[in-house]
Amino acid sequence: MPNLHTQDPFFPDAFVWGAATASAQIEGGWNQDGRGPSIWDVFCRQEGNVLNGDTTSQACDFYNRWHDDIALMSQMGLQAFRFSISWSRVFPDGTGEINQAGLDFYSQLVDALLANGIRPYVTLYHWDLPQALQLKGGWLNRDIADWFTRYTETLVQCLGDRVKDWITFNEPQIFLGFGYSDGTHAPGVSLPHEEVFQAAHHVNLAHGRATKKIREFVKDAKVGIAIATKIGIPADEHDPAHIEAARKATIHPEWKDGSDKHTTYLNNAWWPDPMIHGRYPEILEKHLPGFLDQFPASDMEEICQPLDFFGYNYYFGIVVEPADNEKGWQALPEQAGEPRTMIGWPVHPSGLYWASRFFYDAYQLPLYVFENGLSSMDWVDTEGNVKDHHRIDFLTRYLAQYSRAHEDNIPLAGYFHWSLMDNFEWAQGYRERFGLIHVDYQTLKRTPKESAIWYQKVIQSNGKHLFSPSIT
Repeated sequence: MPNLHTQDPFFPDAFVWGAATASAQIEGGWNQDGRGPSIWDVFCRQEGNVLNGDTTSQACDFYNRWHDDIALMSQMGLQAFRFSISWSRVFPDGTGEINQAGLDFYSQLVDALLANGIRPYVTLYHWDLPQALQLKGGWLNRDIADWFTRYTETLVQCLGDRVKDWITFNEPQIFLGFGYSDGTHAPGVSLPHEEVFQAAHHVNLAHGRATKKIREFVKDAKVGIAIATKIGIPADEHDPAHIEAARKATIHPEWKDGSDKHTTYLNNAWWPDPMIHGRYPEILEKHLPGFLDQFPASDMEEICQPLDFFGYNYYFGIVVEPADNEKGWQALPEQAGEPRTMIGWPVHPSGLYWASRFFYDAYQLPLYVFENGLSSMDWVDTEGNVKDHHRIDFLTRYLAQYSRAHEDNIPLAGYFHWSLMDNFEWAQGYRERFGLIHVDYQTLKRTPKESAIWYQKVIQSNGKHLFSPSIT
């Protein structure tokens, strides 16, 4: 157990405590009220793509049960709820006619959140591209930046008077690396680097144009991104050389070919570097010389728009040490008996501190953790409770490390637990349970877990409950 002693205050006064979800993972209602199919609706119906043949058809049925779910959020004391918009619920064909019923759903959802004192954080894109746009090339088609801009404009015109916090993209590393490079996620294709980076550039361009559009229509808008993270953790955090090796592992991309080529896209810098610094990492030109010459020079000006925050998702890292190689670091082998979650990911709490430190040094923006949590062995016991003590211990360790960053005067803006409720975990289907609320997928009954009660106390105390559990 780490040393949990820290100085008061543990988190900033304006710190935001929330929980996160994604439309494809919770909504269900996949063809209800005029919604069109997404790439995940199609992908999970193709044999062998998703564990047990699970699909997005029903998921948690949030589309029909959101009133009750907001009541649970309110009981939990959530200050904020991060959710994503289903693009094909608003535009069934990705472009063209607006589906007013879909737009009304999100408008009513926002109203209900605000009525319960819960601040809405909207993610514009969390992986579920309309299938109609995939048939036109998806992210490989440069026109998608225009399609995304119109989609964004429609949403901010409808919601921007009430929603002030906007995330353009969630984890482009994953939906491109796994969806376009190794093919294990939707749309399930495996393309060479040249084409995947073309898609990546179009994502960046869409981000820049959407950011401008949000600011055009939303007064006092706060705009940023949420990236997946590959975080280097120094094997010896008291040795400056180890810290520098960990920084390189976190910030500087590495290039992989062959069967590992998809891991190239798991690096952090491909998105924030052009978005915030207005340039791609030099390694891109080294491996794809002249690649950027195919795009107008004005693209980088469009991509690089002022942002208000830097959001990242963190679950685990890699423990590294200095090395005499081109990268300047090497990963240490797994330790025997290393703790792991149910999905198989290692438990690395200190990475939450090092991620905050390295990202703030590199990008100088207030930080949000937009996803953090674990898949655990959860079920409803004979007394009707879900005693997920491992989740409470996991979050205590991780949040203590996040608090370390506050001690170092790194500006922390908020924390969002992944996830509000158990849900569709992409290619893993419904096996993994990440939620604070248990979902019985046969009856759709919700059961708040013990971690939900614990998290309520953490929120009420602005984190003090982590360090003094007697505080309520």
